[in-house]
Amino acid sequence: MEYLIFALAMFFFIVLIMIKGYWDSRQEQKKFVRKLYEQYGSAIDREYGPGELEQHISMYYKKHEEAHQIDDITWYDLHLDDVYRKINYSHSAAGDEYLYYRLRTPLQSREELELEEKHIQYFMAHEKERVALQRQFARLGRMRKYSLYEYLEYLDTLGTRNSIRYYLAVVLVLIGISMMFYSVPVGLCALLLILCRNMIFYFKEQKEIEPYITSFHYISRLVESAELIGKEAIAEIAPEREQLLSCCKAMEGFRRNSFIILSGGRSGMGSVSSNPLEILFDYVRMIFYLDLIKFNQMLHMVQKHLSEIDRMATVIGELETAIVIGEYRTGLKGEYCVPELLSGNGDDTFLKLEQLYHPLLNEPVKNDIEVKKGVLLTGSNASGKSTFLRAVALNAILAQTIHTCMARAYRGGMFYIYSSMSLQDDLVSGDSYYMVEVKSIRRILKEVQEAGKDGKQVLCFVDEVLRGTNTVERIAASTQILKALADRNAICFAATHDLELTKLLDGIYDNYHFEEEIADEDIFFPYRLQKGPAVSRNAIALLKVLGYDEALVKDAEAMAEDFLNTGRW
Repeated sequence: MEYLIFALAMFFFIVLIMIKGYWDSRQEQKKFVRKLYEQYGSAIDREYGPGELEQHISMYYKKHEEAHQIDDITWYDLHLDDVYRKINYSHSAAGDEYLYYRLRTPLQSREELELEEKHIQYFMAHEKERVALQRQFARLGRMRKYSLYEYLEYLDTLGTRNSIRYYLAVVLVLIGISMMFYSVPVGLCALLLILCRNMIFYFKEQKEIEPYITSFHYISRLVESAELIGKEAIAEIAPEREQLLSCCKAMEGFRRNSFIILSGGRSGMGSVSSNPLEILFDYVRMIFYLDLIKFNQMLHMVQKHLSEIDRMATVIGELETAIVIGEYRTGLKGEYCVPELLSGNGDDTFLKLEQLYHPLLNEPVKNDIEVKKGVLLTGSNASGKSTFLRAVALNAILAQTIHTCMARAYRGGMFYIYSSMSLQDDLVSGDSYYMVEVKSIRRILKEVQEAGKDGKQVLCFVDEVLRGTNTVERIAASTQILKALADRNAICFAATHDLELTKLLDGIYDNYHFEEEIADEDIFFPYRLQKGPAVSRNAIALLKVLGYDEALVKDAEAMAEDFLNTGRW
């Protein structure tokens, strides 16, 4: 009787724990949904691990590389990692990776951008549908460490596997059991030897495939999420839902009996479960090789349906990115515009921006500019030249990627976008700064030449042309390079300290400048874009403001004045 009471008590205790677990899960879900409604557009609170962006989140982009994406030089010049972090409201790895890909892949057709805009506006206006999808994205979640595409690469190393040896091992167990009907001692000894042999072989095989189980977990969640999204009654995304359901149908064999290796929340076969039933099932798996056999079946399905897996990740990523862009816009509180992009040949080189600002600045100074040819920026250090170049470049990229600009109005063509700004010596290759700079600019010149073949234009940004060489050669070479970048297939924004260029390129480039103000022995930077070349010569005056010896400052001023009068030092 005591045993029965104890068993019933244990049973009710287990049931109570299960009910509490279910209740806690429901409360967490409600809390998460409430957060999706109440904190929509709030600042992002997420930390990224070392190398997470460039090594893992970037994998979808690396697997879908194409011509005229944002190259590494431009990406790092414009601090697009930081822009990505500011925009990324994703809840899944698919969303993380597709948003990164989108920021590196400016669209070149209005039709694609209009479809993206249609989804963005729909989910901004329909919060119930938005939250329904966000719940599915959160259910899908992220990988523990690597990208799905890294795991798929690892799966390739396994090659083709068959389960014949596993079936033979199971037959041996059955033979050992059958021998016990003839002689229990002999059969028992044979069975123990067979089980010992099989266990050793099992753990050897298990160790080999254990690292790949995580990818199966994620693919299983991907298929499940795709199916649930496909069943959502959202007419706006009907084509996407059909694609997802079609992919799910192709992957039915993958999910069938997948609990054999995915049950109990196992992230790998070496994990330990505290569930008594799971522990018992682990022994069944070991004896009959159920998980090894199922692993090979699932591996075959993955290798056979890589295109469907990629398509599901892409469609889910596209949908989440549309929602992410809408949330980012909401967080901007109206301080953005939807760009007007021109696709005809006549006015594609036209670019007009009103109240433009840099997306990473907390209190930006906004500027207007309207150009049909190159822009030459002059002004002192720290006056705002580089920040302005980056603001224009970033907004051009954002216009063709997330269809959202940090400006009151943006009107321009659809460009291939390149920059040459934050360069450094390459210690690995042994290239000096000058060599790195020359190679960087050469790639832009090549793109300008190629762009004319397909009727496109290049929008490029160069900060301090050829700063790595002497004054005479710098001015001569810079003049010719900037003339080449003033080709009809390009608009070039260039910043320089060489005022000579403003005269040598007069009529070819529009001149603009930033200037500083010195008052009360202090310096101020208003960061206002002014028309025309810089006229103030405050570099020497700044020495005085910063406490340099007065005699040194006067001698420098005298030398500068003498050079301006005679043209000689």
